[in-house]
Amino acid sequence: MISEDPRLPMPLRMMRLRRSRRLRLRVDHEAGVLKLTMPWRHSTKSALDWVAGQRPWIDRQLAAAPAGLPLHDGALIPVEGVERTIVHQPGARRGVQLVGERLLVGGPAETVSGAVERWLRALARERLSDATAGIAAEAGVSVRSVSVGDPVSRWGSCSSSGAIRFSWRLVLAPPEVLRFVVAHEVAHRLHMDHSPAFKAAEERLYGGPVAGARSELRRLGPSLRAVGRG
Repeated sequence: MISEDPRLPMPLRMMRLRRSRRLRLRVDHEAGVLKLTMPWRHSTKSALDWVAGQRPWIDRQLAAAPAGLPLHDGALIPVEGVERTIVHQPGARRGVQLVGERLLVGGPAETVSGAVERWLRALARERLSDATAGIAAEAGVSVRSVSVGDPVSRWGSCSSSGAIRFSWRLVLAPPEVLRFVVAHEVAHRLHMDHSPAFKAAEERLYGGPVAGARSELRRLGPSLRAVGRG
């Protein structure tokens, strides 16, 4: 359900969940909406009034959102948690090479953005496939497939059939953050829920407490999603 409330700076998407016990609000910068989850029988009017009362928080979130970071010559982007500079080399062959802290990109200027994103997606597929295979072996489970995409809000998902899909943007984050998401999704091959047993498996597969990596992903998330946009 989408609500257009004049008290809010953007549309509000309301979702009722039977398991929900309280109101939870977040700003989806990519979709340009506010997302509210609410208990199944909660009053719509009181929920709208509550969200309107969060306007100062909403405004702070919007003001703090990072600007888009296009993939052009001279742009500074993170790759595996390290800042790298895109350097366009017009006379070089098409393609991307990582040399130290530089991403060297050959070919016409108008192809730079697409070339860098394709290179990042390929690197993400390689890193995530390797990490998933290793962690799945530790867990003693099978994984049907590993793929990458660019979902609006999820960093990873695991189907009951064992197909795991990740956001390619995880390759921009430090390796420990990527490993946390992989451990989380592989743990779902053992428990398709978020029970205490799942959380214990997640930490065992990650190699320790996951709170730090989860917090780091939450902190970095908006800036990772800004890469290649704008």
